[in-house]
Amino acid sequence: MSNSKIGKSICVIPDVQAKPGVNIDHLEHIGNYIVNKRPEIVVCLGDFADLPSLSSYDIGKAEAEGKRYAEDVKFTKLAMATLLGPIKEYNRKAKVKYKPRKVMLYGNHEERILTTIENNPRLIGTMSLDDLGYKEAGWETYPFLEVVKIEGIEMSHYFTSGVLGRPVSSAAVLLRTRQCSAIMGHIQHTDLAFHQKTGNIAMFAGTAYTHSERYLGLQGNCQRRQIVMLHEVDGTGYFDPMMVSLRFLARNYS
Repeated sequence: MSNSKIGKSICVIPDVQAKPGVNIDHLEHIGNYIVNKRPEIVVCLGDFADLPSLSSYDIGKAEAEGKRYAEDVKFTKLAMATLLGPIKEYNRKAKVKYKPRKVMLYGNHEERILTTIENNPRLIGTMSLDDLGYKEAGWETYPFLEVVKIEGIEMSHYFTSGVLGRPVSSAAVLLRTRQCSAIMGHIQHTDLAFHQKTGNIAMFAGTAYTHSERYLGLQGNCQRRQIVMLHEVDGTGYFDPMMVSLRFLARNYS
């Protein structure tokens, strides 16, 4: 019996929304899992950083008190170091280094930096997306809402529908809109749609954080918290999705 691998594998990490005061232990568990499975590609779907200090929703509210951009950036870099630490440690000892392609799709939270600069031109040259250190950490970066096709699968922080540019409402709508396999973050819940004839899959990937968000209310924080492994990726848009919960990762890769 052959154990040869079919196609490539891709690890998809949905919204992390790292910010001061929240737990990030699960990022080390994700990093350990990645080292163990060694997918060829790792994709972050955006909103790795939360950047609450730049939130327009908190202006004038008590929640805005004490929030500082420098602290947000520092914590984002700590979260990234936590995620990539196991890979760095593995490569320190390994004869054959593990160097996956790392793709970062900027989300609407990272976009807060550009919005702040646009609204305050005096900040030009004093802050930028590079502050987050993604490129320095080895990630390919792509603008918010740019559609990136990876091994035949379209990916973006979210896909829009209608003239107002709002996120598509379901995986079924995403599949119908894009007419190919597509994966997005942004929406907290997980959703899957399969095309009966083409085999294309559209997916909302859930979230990769353990904290609760106040804006989601009493009933909105019950989403699946996970990463998604794509197996048998063959370049045509075909893949087999496997959801890996943060709870499983905590039990087995802490």
